[in-house]
Amino acid sequence: MIQGALAGLAAGGLYATIAVCLTIMARLVRVVNFSQVAVGMFGAFTAVALAGLGLPMVVSTVAGIVVGSVISAIIGLIIATWLADASITVRSAVSVAALLMLVALSFILFGTKPLPFTPILSGAAFRVGTVVISQITVALVIIAVLIAVLAKLLLSRTAIGMHLRALSDRPITAELVGIRSTRLSVGVWAATGALATLVVSIVAPSQSNDASSLALAVIPGAAAALAGGFRRLDLAVVGGLVLGMVDGALAQADDLTIVRYFVPFIAIVVLLLWTQRKEVWDAAR
Repeated sequence: MIQGALAGLAAGGLYATIAVCLTIMARLVRVVNFSQVAVGMFGAFTAVALAGLGLPMVVSTVAGIVVGSVISAIIGLIIATWLADASITVRSAVSVAALLMLVALSFILFGTKPLPFTPILSGAAFRVGTVVISQITVALVIIAVLIAVLAKLLLSRTAIGMHLRALSDRPITAELVGIRSTRLSVGVWAATGALATLVVSIVAPSQSNDASSLALAVIPGAAAALAGGFRRLDLAVVGGLVLGMVDGALAQADDLTIVRYFVPFIAIVVLLLWTQRKEVWDAAR
């Protein structure tokens, strides 16, 4: 099971990165972006299609990241323009519609069968005893931690971070003092779309790479973000890595393999009950 848990760090790195992006968006633009991974999936599929036309892998990957960033920015622009005063529930519901649209569009444009991804990274990075740690695992864990650290520094030590915090805490006041709220919001959407495309492009060759499976990776990502209450980046990273390791460990046990598909849902239910414990206890008294 230890080998399976370490192997699950690759998926854990994906979940952690998604969780960090979801946390950033929930904090800064008041959206739980359920289309996050669907955007990354569509950008990665675009890269595969371009590579099939003969473009070098580096060029096609960069083009796919740009496509993912632009799609995410368009969704963000729509929400920031027409739903600026809507609740987080309404804004998040729009992202669900975007998720469904992107999955359907990917089936139309790229087909329903898994696409032949060329691995960006391959091979072993190092060994821990008899356990092989892949380059993909190392890269995704580093990306997740790096994004969390850089986001923390950006928000706490830069003028842009100060504006973003103002936009999050007091959006109307921020606009009144001249902060360009729409531009900042769209920038956050674009950045997270690019990050989602990058990590999906890295992990897809080693995971189920059909559109539905990739898009639904947002569920364990959301569970990991919930571990930090959609506020704390460090707990989002830890939550994603733990979920990936649990998934990998369960995959090694024949009797427990089916349980791994329910782990994100169990985690979400437990975390929701825990966060609401005070209200429940108060009501019971």
